[in-house]
Amino acid sequence: MRLAVLGGSYNPIHIGHLMLADAVALRYGYDTIAFVPAFLSPFKDGHSGCTAEDRLAMVKLAIADNPAFYCEPCEIQRQGVSYTIDTLKFLKKKFPQCEGKIGLIIGDDLLEGFSGWREAECIPDYADIIVGNRIIDRYSTEQAASAGKLPHLRVDNALLPVSSSGIRAAIQEKKSWRYLVPSAVYSYIKEHKLYE
Repeated sequence: MRLAVLGGSYNPIHIGHLMLADAVALRYGYDTIAFVPAFLSPFKDGHSGCTAEDRLAMVKLAIADNPAFYCEPCEIQRQGVSYTIDTLKFLKKKFPQCEGKIGLIIGDDLLEGFSGWREAECIPDYADIIVGNRIIDRYSTEQAASAGKLPHLRVDNALLPVSSSGIRAAIQEKKSWRYLVPSAVYSYIKEHKLYE
């Protein structure tokens, strides 16, 4: 089994997350993509508008129709601040049959700050880092410099103008957002009155 990981707040999960995961699976031949919702991100102030359980439920709904995708609840179960290195170590133990290193999928928007991650220098020992498109202007000078120091693979995924914060804002401002999330996630958000 070849495993890749896509962590995030998923507040809420949207089509951009799903398309990035699918592009990585197709491009690099991963059998399984683990979506790992963070309990608390070390880089965000919290998860406004919903609980960790809501975010976990939305991820499960979003990926239910793809047998190659699964939701890994370890960070929510562990609670506290979520660090990538801890999750990689956990998954290595959970899946000893994993072929090669785990793939760690990150957006190009995270490259510049990667050196500030906990035990960033150890992450390449546990994972092949796969960088997907998230920002419209692609590499800034700082990101290009960071990328040069960080061994990684690129995936040329479709760049979609969608973000979780944009969806939350659209809900609060009563703007269109319906087709930015899978239909089951849309129904869940409406039913539970999230982000209103």
